[in-house]
Amino acid sequence: MTANSLYEEVIIAGFGGQGIIMAGRLLAQTAMKAGKEVTFIPSYGAEMRGGTANCMVVLADEPIACPIVGKPDSLIVMNKASLNKFAPRVKTGGLLVMNSSLIDEEPELADAVEILAVPANNLAVELGSVKAANMVALGAYLQRKGILSADAAAQCLVDVLAKHHHKTLPLNTEALQRGAEFAARGA
Repeated sequence: MTANSLYEEVIIAGFGGQGIIMAGRLLAQTAMKAGKEVTFIPSYGAEMRGGTANCMVVLADEPIACPIVGKPDSLIVMNKASLNKFAPRVKTGGLLVMNSSLIDEEPELADAVEILAVPANNLAVELGSVKAANMVALGAYLQRKGILSADAAAQCLVDVLAKHHHKTLPLNTEALQRGAEFAARGA
């Protein structure tokens, strides 16, 4: 791997029904369309909703040797249980994007970890559906990292969403933009 090449390990975590796996699939698809090397590993509990859900995504300029993420460069967490489980793993100098609508306290992490508290549920409700909170958080991550854009992700939604969910394309697109705008304001 060359000195300036991209190698970004991401964990996205929350509970079932928050669109965790879909957010990871969208991140992976967006990176693939941008010509990046990608791995995506979903993991979820046996419950349909309410159980645990997380996924590991690795984005790189060169082939990826291992798809398993032990210490992520970036972590997106949508609930407190996921924060408690995964936050201690974030690499020094990493990024933590947390859903401050459901997480009421900042974790105690190394000073070198950037924490971006995004009220993802609240912003999604303002747009019309709490189900878009995953897209708000992903948009904030994309804006803060600058590897890929929220616009590029919005263009990939049609590839990731099941056809019967295409009616939600405008909502999800707006949610990605809202998250990016929130992150851009330096919140």
